[in-house]
Amino acid sequence: MGIAVREADQSATVEGLWRATVDHVREEYLSESQRFPWIVGFSGGKDSTLVTHAIFEMLMGIRPSQRTRPIHIVSNDTLVESPLVMSHLNTVTRQIEDAAIALGFPMTVARTHPDPDKTFWVLLIGKGYPSPNMTMRWCTDRLKIQPTSGYIKRQVSASGAAIVVLGVRRDESQSRQRSIDRRRNMRGENLSEHDRLPGAFIFRPILDLAIDEVWEILGTTHAPWGGSHASLIQLYRDSEGGECPVVLSADEAPGCGTSNSRFGCWTCTVVEKDKSLQGFVDSGMFYYQPLIEFRDWLKSIRNRTDMRQAFRRNGRLTFDVNGRHIPGPFTIAARKEIFDRLMQIQENFDGELISESEIRQIRQIWADELQNSGSLASV
Repeated sequence: MGIAVREADQSATVEGLWRATVDHVREEYLSESQRFPWIVGFSGGKDSTLVTHAIFEMLMGIRPSQRTRPIHIVSNDTLVESPLVMSHLNTVTRQIEDAAIALGFPMTVARTHPDPDKTFWVLLIGKGYPSPNMTMRWCTDRLKIQPTSGYIKRQVSASGAAIVVLGVRRDESQSRQRSIDRRRNMRGENLSEHDRLPGAFIFRPILDLAIDEVWEILGTTHAPWGGSHASLIQLYRDSEGGECPVVLSADEAPGCGTSNSRFGCWTCTVVEKDKSLQGFVDSGMFYYQPLIEFRDWLKSIRNRTDMRQAFRRNGRLTFDVNGRHIPGPFTIAARKEIFDRLMQIQENFDGELISESEIRQIRQIWADELQNSGSLASV
């Protein structure tokens, strides 16, 4: 979009920018790549909401006979998302789906999840993966990248190619800017190839909108699927942060493990402090305080040698370049302590923090490890 959009309305008013944005989306939707589906990465945050809003307005502004390109509104649930954020996401995606059906749009609303054997709790409590940090951020790939990439690959396989529509903007961060600049354009300035997903191309319709413009548009327009964006705006006010976007590769994860205050996984031990969850508590949602305390404790025990095994899961001793020993996974005793603390919190929490299927998998992993090690201890 960028310069072309701003030239479409010389006054550069926010209203003019919004009209130009919707026009830009319409132009691309009706382009020669129309046989390829759109996959909209929808996190429920401000940017992906604005992109979805623009798509709805575009579809309402064209003839039904022109609505031939399938659109997938895809969100990702890591299974450890902030419960309040997930409540908002569930509500909005339900509204979007109901409206799409009523309006006859060629739209599918989908939700991706990590594989059952790759959830946060199965890996951390079951297999003993140490709490994620900046140098070992195993969670992003398993919980975010793999599920969403898998969905895109299936669409590419079915249609030959797919267009991934993302609500990314240049002013989000310097790392995001560098990532954008590395992309190679497929045609003009609209589509760029994804370097890790063959057959997938990226379309960024709000690339050059500033954050103030995004908020003004959301605050002055009605949600086309019904109601307003007031609940989204209030969510940001309460959390004092921003959303973790849909992630397709490690360098596209600005909200995972930075100093930015973003709402995402409540278990995130990559950030030094969870400002967004603390924001909810400061707003009067005191029932989140135990989650904050658990997350802080989980971060604090990561490098305790008495809670980590000497050997890695492959049976090897590992040392860094300076000869310092790199400990292996959490011991089973440590994993059981983590599990017990989590279950205590869940008993008093209105909502599920860990599923029964995860608990079964965790106990099976423990039993297998103990049997293989010849231990007679029970879990």
